[in-house]
Amino acid sequence: MMSQEQNDLITRTGPKDPCGRLMRSYWQPAALVDELEGARPIRPVRLLGENLVLFRDETGRYGLMDRHCAHRGADLAFGRLEHGGLRCAFHGWLFDATGQCIETPAEPKDSKLCQNIRQRSYPVVEKSGILWAYLGEGEPPAFPEIDCFVAPGTHTFAFKGHMACNWLQALEVGIDPAHASYLHRFFEDEDTSTAYGKQFRGASAGSDLPMTKILREYDRPIINVEHTEYGLRLIALREIDEERTHVRVTNQLFPHGFVIPMSTEMTITQWHVPVDDENCYWYAIFTSYAAPVDKQKMRDQRLELYELPDYKSRKNRSNDYGFDPHEQHTATYTGMGNDINVHDQWAVESMGAIQDRTKEHLGSSDKAIVQYRRLLRQEIEKVSGGEKPMLFLDEANARSIQGPATMDGIGPTRGWETYWMEVDVKRRRGAPWTAPVPKEIADNVHKLTAAE
Repeated sequence: MMSQEQNDLITRTGPKDPCGRLMRSYWQPAALVDELEGARPIRPVRLLGENLVLFRDETGRYGLMDRHCAHRGADLAFGRLEHGGLRCAFHGWLFDATGQCIETPAEPKDSKLCQNIRQRSYPVVEKSGILWAYLGEGEPPAFPEIDCFVAPGTHTFAFKGHMACNWLQALEVGIDPAHASYLHRFFEDEDTSTAYGKQFRGASAGSDLPMTKILREYDRPIINVEHTEYGLRLIALREIDEERTHVRVTNQLFPHGFVIPMSTEMTITQWHVPVDDENCYWYAIFTSYAAPVDKQKMRDQRLELYELPDYKSRKNRSNDYGFDPHEQHTATYTGMGNDINVHDQWAVESMGAIQDRTKEHLGSSDKAIVQYRRLLRQEIEKVSGGEKPMLFLDEANARSIQGPATMDGIGPTRGWETYWMEVDVKRRRGAPWTAPVPKEIADNVHKLTAAE
């Protein structure tokens, strides 16, 4: 358990909050590129408790600025895109992508008023289907050369979904290897050949065992947590028998992301981004190491659950997440359908808008949660003391963070330590794009045989 003060420290992300200052040290997903498609590329955005407007001007430049006009506070999300910027519909004041006011048409012709007016704005870059914003001070950091940023656009797909809760409890479900054996338990296994685009529905690498069967029947994983340059590595071991062990390697990507295997050919890199302290979006980039991603199929699958334009789930608190007691008795552990996003959403939203950690009781299976919270507090203290936090990179060392390695497979009970590396290296070397082998794995390449 922790005190209320400690809980506030690691959950609150406003501009003046210590954790908010930490979050502003990193690029944050602000929207999907898809959201600014169409005839009117303007979108209101709430990010880290700030009300903003995102737009793309006629030249293709992206702008992100305060939502309320510097003149008299009218809503710029209803503005007009014209003459190189976003024009307020109230008095016609025009702002370019940097927030500079370039026209005040209601003023006298010789007025110089606009020269001294600047709407607070933030830089925006497009990367792997997501528009990223930097809300911090000074020069923004470089992006690490992780797989989802290195892979070509044909081999990535980006999507997002809303959760009505604090970002931290949403993140913590993704670094909890034990919960999948219960929350995502299916009582019957499907044909794994139809598992494309679905998590936990395919077969584990090196076997024909469905993941649903492994999670259901081997529900007491041994969890190892290792500290890395980018955050944490989690290794969950489920012993099948004396000869075989299921190995699942996932990663916490600081500050609020994780990288997990989706299938033998695809990984998910996901961030839990605070909208404010009581809402967040998960942004995910799916990365394929084999064939190009079937983006239409992936998008159609997800739009069965998520409604546009706000990417909110059709199954939510208002309809009990689709809960069916008969299904809970016969088909799924939750009774909330087959989409594991709904299971996760119920779990984290049911904790309350901000989980009260003064009342929780952690067990040994929560060791990754404990280690992450310590890491989070450590990095908050560094930023409060004027230091740069973990993974705040410059161009010179951006390449130092690659990968990270991840896998899901059935390996030897004795020798699993190198088995997972072999599987990861083999997949990288077989990719149609240049998937770098992380240095920590490359240092062991000379020991590996399965990758050759």
